[in-house]
Amino acid sequence: MKKTASLALLAAGILAASASAHAATPAAQSGNSSAVLLQGFHWNSAAYAGPDWYNTLQGKVGDLSAMGFTHVWFPPPSDSAAREGYLPRQLNKLDSSYGSAAELTNVVNAFKNQGVKSIVDVVVNHRVGTTGWSDFTNPNWTTYTIVNNDECNCGLGAGDTGDGFSGGRDLAHTNVGEVQNGIVNWLNYTLKPVGFTGLRFDYVKGFGANYVGQYANAFQAEFCVGELWPDFDINNIDANRQATMNWINATGSSCGAFDFATKGILNDALANGNYWRLKATDGKPQGAIGWWPAMSVTFVDNHDTGPAESCGSGQNLWPAPCGKVMEGYAYILSHPGIPTVFYPHIYDWNLKTQIAALIKARKAAGVTSTSAVSIQQATQGLYAAIVTGSTRQLAMKIGPNSWSPGAGWTLQTSGTNYAVWTK
Repeated sequence: MKKTASLALLAAGILAASASAHAATPAAQSGNSSAVLLQGFHWNSAAYAGPDWYNTLQGKVGDLSAMGFTHVWFPPPSDSAAREGYLPRQLNKLDSSYGSAAELTNVVNAFKNQGVKSIVDVVVNHRVGTTGWSDFTNPNWTTYTIVNNDECNCGLGAGDTGDGFSGGRDLAHTNVGEVQNGIVNWLNYTLKPVGFTGLRFDYVKGFGANYVGQYANAFQAEFCVGELWPDFDINNIDANRQATMNWINATGSSCGAFDFATKGILNDALANGNYWRLKATDGKPQGAIGWWPAMSVTFVDNHDTGPAESCGSGQNLWPAPCGKVMEGYAYILSHPGIPTVFYPHIYDWNLKTQIAALIKARKAAGVTSTSAVSIQQATQGLYAAIVTGSTRQLAMKIGPNSWSPGAGWTLQTSGTNYAVWTK
C-alpha cells in the first residue's frame, strides 16, 4: 500500500466505517491467505448450458476441489432481464437462466462439503422493473429508491453516489428504509441461507464505496471483492493503483478489489514483450499487489474482459492474447495477491493440467497473498522473480528469453515461455 495519502485514507476509512456494526476486514483478505479463487462461469454460460449451468458446475465440484481451489465465484443468482444476470429484476427470486434455486443450493452445498467456499455476484448499483422501467417487485420498492437524475425521469430519491448506468435504474443508496435495509435483508435472508460466505460487488464505480463496506459488514463476508474498473493509463500505473487503494480505504477495509493494474500490465507484456513494466521503481510488483497485496485479487481474464468458450467468443472487451494466457497464470499463480482462474480456460481451452500444476506449485511452496517477491529480471522479453513462501522458495520466469534460478532448484512445471521451480 502506498504510504502517504493511502495510510491517511485508510485511517479515515476505518473511522468512518466504525458507524457500521462489526466493521472488519474479511478473513480471506486479512493477509497471509492461501485462497485461490475460481470464476465459476463465463459470459455465455447461461446460453452455453441453458438453464442447467448449476448442474454442469456440480459435476465439476470434486475435480475443482482436487485442483486446489478454496473459493468459487457464482454468477448473479437473482431473476434478471438479461440472461447473464446483470440486470436484476426480482431480487428474492433465485430461479434464473443458470438454473433453479434448489439447484443453486445443491451445488453450493456440494462445494461446501469439499471445503470450498462460495462467493455470490452482487449487483446492487441498479435494478429494472418487472413489467416497465420502475415497477420493482419482490421486494416491492417505490420510485424513492431511484436516483433523481436517472434517465427514466421517474426517480424521487436523492442524487447518485457514483457514476450513472443507463442499462437500469440507478439505486439511491442514501435511502435507508427501502434500499439499504432491502439489500441487507436480501443478502442475509435470501442469499446467505443458500450457503454463500462471500461477496463480489459488480460495477462499484456506480455507487459510494462506503455502502459496499456497510453491506459486506452486515453480511459478515469472509471474502469480498469489488469490480472497480478504473480508466487505465499504461503510462501512469500509480494513478490506477491509487484509485484502487482509495476505494478499498473508503470501504473501511471491508472489501478488496480486482487488480486491474496488473491485468493491464500483463496484457501489454504478453502482447508486446514489455515485461519490464511488471517491476515498479521501488523494486516491487507494479500492480496493486505491490501496494496492498492482501486486498488485491488478480486475474488473467474474466467474463467481461476475455473470450469465453473459445478465442474471440464472449464479450472480449480487454483480452489477454489468447495463445499466452498460461504465461499470465504463471505470473498470478506464483505471486502475492489472491489469484483468480477463469472457468473456460480449464475446461473449454483444455488448460486444466497446466493450471493445476501451477496451483500445486503455489501450494507446495506455501505462497500466500502477502508473500515477499524478489524480482530478478524485468526486461524486454523476460520477467523472473523469486517468491518466498511459508515452506520453501518459488522461482518463476515468463517471456521468450531464457533464464534459470541456478543450482539447487527443482523444476515444477513449464510450458511455452514460462517455467516454475521450487527450492
